[in-house]
Amino acid sequence: MQAVSFSLTLSLLLALTVTACGSGNGNSTAQPNSSPNSTVNEPGGTTNETNPAEEELKPEAGAELTVWEAKEQVEYMKQLAADFEKEYGVPVKVEEMAGGDQGTRLATDGPSKLAADVLTLPHDQIGQAVKAGLLLPNDVFEEETKSTMVETAIQASTYDGILYGYPKSVETYALFYNKDLISEAPKTWDDVIAFANTYNKPKENKFAIMWEFVGYYSYPFIGSFGGYIYGDNNTNVKDIGLNNEGTVKGFTFLQSLKGILPLNAGDITYDVKTQLFQEGKLAMNIDGPWSIAMFKDHVNLGVAPLPKGPEGQDSISFSGVKSYYVNSYTVYPVASRLFAHFASSKENQLKNFEMTGAIPASIEAGEAPVIKDDPIISGFFEQFQHSVPMPSLSEIKSVWEPLKAAFVSLWNDPGLDVKQTLDKTVSTIQADLDSK
Repeated sequence: MQAVSFSLTLSLLLALTVTACGSGNGNSTAQPNSSPNSTVNEPGGTTNETNPAEEELKPEAGAELTVWEAKEQVEYMKQLAADFEKEYGVPVKVEEMAGGDQGTRLATDGPSKLAADVLTLPHDQIGQAVKAGLLLPNDVFEEETKSTMVETAIQASTYDGILYGYPKSVETYALFYNKDLISEAPKTWDDVIAFANTYNKPKENKFAIMWEFVGYYSYPFIGSFGGYIYGDNNTNVKDIGLNNEGTVKGFTFLQSLKGILPLNAGDITYDVKTQLFQEGKLAMNIDGPWSIAMFKDHVNLGVAPLPKGPEGQDSISFSGVKSYYVNSYTVYPVASRLFAHFASSKENQLKNFEMTGAIPASIEAGEAPVIKDDPIISGFFEQFQHSVPMPSLSEIKSVWEPLKAAFVSLWNDPGLDVKQTLDKTVSTIQADLDSK
């Protein structure tokens, strides 16, 4: 069992427990939080007045949990679930669900008690989930979490001043390259172009470089050139920068790259580029640490920062933080909190890295030699220094589809007017914001 240091608010938590869920054993029909500032279904127990730091949090009698996990991390999660059951006596069922679908399913399945007790969300999705009352705060383990995780992970897992997440991993994308095809990673896009002119053989499905055509991967063509999504570090939704001079310049440069990747956007999917990279036909692949496991046994893999822009500027990527979150509709809020805390420990973050390549959010895990001395992970760390967090405002949802549409249309038709296209994109985003 893991010791839990309770804050001075323990007495309030206990009072809320009695009010909200009677015996605190998970058999009540207590409802989820009605606002992000309220706390329900808190653990009961007797305070050890002589040594409260040794107070233990115990799961509800008869608790059993369901956890959602993405395909690439299912095997890791099954091992973690077995370890948790061994330590706490609580069985955990692992259900495979794509990371991008978990938030949506929580919104539809949470109120009907069909959703997982614990799930993983990228930090840009928590604003909407909190507003809908779908997440319980990370309250019992708040101070411990804040003291053991990197600050950016804490900020990304916090909404409106309240910590909700149990940080799991930090990530950005970088340049994967096959050392058998290109011995050294290109430093600039000019270097990429020069290599592509000698390597590309489209009829043989041989290409120098690929990336996915979704809004997430478009940011280097925005932020690296002086563009932005929302002003004031993505906090001012009244200031949309997707049609400013910098973004126009960046997407104009994007169009110029069509010559080295002569395919339409719809033909470049994650599965397509993954297969080509595994087969040794794709030399460079812009991807993230979540895909390391897909390549480490197939490719002589190297990872480097993204190529510098045409004026020598660093390419700025989006970075993100994934955290475990507790479903506010869970019947077992104590066991769920324990699992999220257990899963986010230093030891389990290092195990996750070893099995899947996920970069830890734990400060101590990040200092471990297995991380610091890893030639692949070091490439992500270097790119991480040239990244900005994805906006966590719920208003980001108004951006992704219009931005993807612009990204795709400007690529598919290099003759399309960039400024006019981006003006329409901003108008679409603004209209959606106004409607809400």
